Amino acid sequence: VQLQASGGGLVQAGGSLRLSCATSGPTASSRTMGWFRQAPGMEREFVASISYSRTSTNYADSVKGRFTISRDNAKDTVYLQMNSLKPEDTAVYYCAAHRLPSFWQKYMSKESFAYWGQGTLVTVSS
Repeated sequence: VQLQASGGGLVQAGGSLRLSCATSGPTASSRTMGWFRQAPGMEREFVASISYSRTSTNYADSVKGRFTISRDNAKDTVYLQMNSLKPEDTAVYYCAAHRLPSFWQKYMSKESFAYWGQGTLVTVSS
């Protein structure tokens, strides 16, 4: 499974960005996908996940109500719509695919995601 994240950039506080993650590989569309982020000097943290069937999602409390994860399996792409951005959202954002096809749990560790994209930088200015 190969992943390519894009869509990062510089935005003012209160603004919006949409990140995209292009996936490829024979089982990519059957895997739970997640977005994670890593701020300078911090651990990589969970942001959002979506099941392979698109019926289930989960969000970190810090982004709930502001971010929306979605996927278009026909286009092999996963999205993260980010609204009402805050300076504390500044980080490198990574998309990831779960190590097991056709698997979903609401709470999954980042270690259970085996495939990672290269990251895209989001900078939110105050």
